[in-house]
Amino acid sequence: MSRIVALETTDVRFPTSLSLDGSDAMNPDPDYSAAYVRVVSDDDEGHAFVFTIGRGNDVQVAAIDALAPFLVGRELEPLLDDMGAVWRELVGDSQLRWLGPEKGVMHMAIGAVVNALWDIKAKRAGLPLWRLLARMTPEQIVSLVDFRYLTNALTREEALGILRRAEPGRQEREARLLEDGYPAYTTSPGWLGYSDDKLQRLCREAIADGFGQIKLKVGADLDDDVRRLRLARETCGPHFPIAIDANQRWEVSEAIEWVNALAPFDPAWIEEPTSPDDVLGHAEIARGVAPIRVATGEHAQNRVIFKQLLQAGAIGVMQIDAVRVGGVNENIANLLLAAKFGVPVCPHAGGVGLCEAVQHLSMFDYVAVSGEREGRMIEYVDHLHEHFTVPVVIRDGAYLAPTAPGAGMEMLPASREAYTWTGSHVAV
Repeated sequence: MSRIVALETTDVRFPTSLSLDGSDAMNPDPDYSAAYVRVVSDDDEGHAFVFTIGRGNDVQVAAIDALAPFLVGRELEPLLDDMGAVWRELVGDSQLRWLGPEKGVMHMAIGAVVNALWDIKAKRAGLPLWRLLARMTPEQIVSLVDFRYLTNALTREEALGILRRAEPGRQEREARLLEDGYPAYTTSPGWLGYSDDKLQRLCREAIADGFGQIKLKVGADLDDDVRRLRLARETCGPHFPIAIDANQRWEVSEAIEWVNALAPFDPAWIEEPTSPDDVLGHAEIARGVAPIRVATGEHAQNRVIFKQLLQAGAIGVMQIDAVRVGGVNENIANLLLAAKFGVPVCPHAGGVGLCEAVQHLSMFDYVAVSGEREGRMIEYVDHLHEHFTVPVVIRDGAYLAPTAPGAGMEMLPASREAYTWTGSHVAV
């Protein structure tokens, strides 16, 4: 038996605000950051993080540090053998729940620790996380999920049925994934801080690189949005999918008016049009802008919000995030909910390491849950991949399936050291 000897955290921040990478209507000056955690045992390390955009990253680090007493000194193997129990223990702690429950900084901290344990489990199995999950039996997968609060929309028996229906063809889908990868779309052309010339240049590059869709940030000024979307449409052609993203900018009525003003440019979807907690508002917007689809989820705080969005017919695209909810376990619940309601999952990515992390969830979904890639894609942003031990690889507009063991969230030690926050950004 090995024992957990340390939970170590690092406040990592990259000065992306200097180049306006990541800029949008609600976040004009983001510094992409990671509240980074290492779960260290006698002979293994698990790596994970929570993504933030600068100020407050220290608060997220402190939340992860608060979980050290739950893990340090415990035998590792019993935890890895029952990851569902680990999740329920951490999320169910009576005092920690008072800080949520199951939402916000503490819930994301739990997700980081859970993901770090999954990293160890995958490395010990010699498999990338997506493959480890996809080779579990339906019963093993269902045991990972907490169905509390879900059973009026998804029961354990229904989840087993979804997974059992997907069992035939698992090997063929895994082989196809290794051959062709998983479709991607790119947000790189769309940041609000970019000039028109840069927008058009990056649109052309995205098409040349094989991406099947781009996304533009909107919501700061309608006239600017009309101009930028017109330029993108002229550059990309009449039928190329262009999604738009308001990053929670609008009131409900404002969202309907604004999106309808942009409708002549045929947006593929409108993302985060209003508060991520406003389920009924999203449903009203979905009715008001149809047939343009509503997409959201990167700020959905837990599986209950996703359940309600689906029940209300509020979204046509689900956008899970690898580090916003309670880790791998809760995202499996989210994938099962999406499969139950027949809604495609197109994850949020970009940031620091989000592409590296969330690809495993989409690939698991394709092999073992939905069995579908049609109409599904993972966001891709060409930022900061060089800081990870296993950076994503994009070929012809698709994520190549990772084969290295682990969950893909391990950052290079030199990068962690170079970008550790000291109170101000310094040249490195």
